[in-house]
Amino acid sequence: MKVLEKLKLELIEQKKLKFKGNIYHYSQVNFAYNSNKIEGGKLTSEQTEEIFETNALIVKKEEAIKFDDLTEMKNHFRLFDYCLEVIDEELTKEMIIKMNKILKRNTTDEENPRYNVGGFKVVPNKIGLINVVNTTEPQNVEKELDILLKEYHSLKKVTLEDIIDFHYRFLCIHPFGDGNGRVGRMIMFKECLKNNIMPFIILDEDKSFYIRGLKNYKEDKMFLIDTIKHAEENYEEIVKKMLDF
Repeated sequence: MKVLEKLKLELIEQKKLKFKGNIYHYSQVNFAYNSNKIEGGKLTSEQTEEIFETNALIVKKEEAIKFDDLTEMKNHFRLFDYCLEVIDEELTKEMIIKMNKILKRNTTDEENPRYNVGGFKVVPNKIGLINVVNTTEPQNVEKELDILLKEYHSLKKVTLEDIIDFHYRFLCIHPFGDGNGRVGRMIMFKECLKNNIMPFIILDEDKSFYIRGLKNYKEDKMFLIDTIKHAEENYEEIVKKMLDF
């Protein structure tokens, strides 16, 4: 059995069994920790693993943990599971909305109408504080997302470069009040597995390269592509070791 076929099968099967120390366990913890960390999450990798394994977190005396950090970490685990449940289905607008809703469920943002959790953004947003990237206006989000999905699904054979291009354009639309980066990275993982491409987890330690790649994508696509290929190589190395074990 080829590595990608085995990876896909093992992720789905291990999700049901809930054993520790396998590729599902590794992927859940590392994906949740790094993707949330990139967006400013404060939980450590050890705390992330504790939450995944025990559904609880013992904190040190006088240590303050934000409620939303805990909730969004748990929600990211659920989001990864949802990704595995729909792994072979065509990516749709409704699926993307559900991904964001899973990620933001029971957070303080869900109580704030400005974030419109369960729907598209109602307030304009931007990417970054320095070298700001403007995004699609709220009234044009659905139209732009429809165009993006139509063009993506018209591709005869989806490549890694196509998935990266989709990710960049998705983030330029920035369809949600919050959670765009995490949903966007989860979409890449799903679409890689669906199209027999080795998926990847972008590490927080590579955040500066990832952000630079996104901001300079129009001028030089290769910086983001190379950053993601590096992440892909790292994940593949782990996959081969864990599947052999």
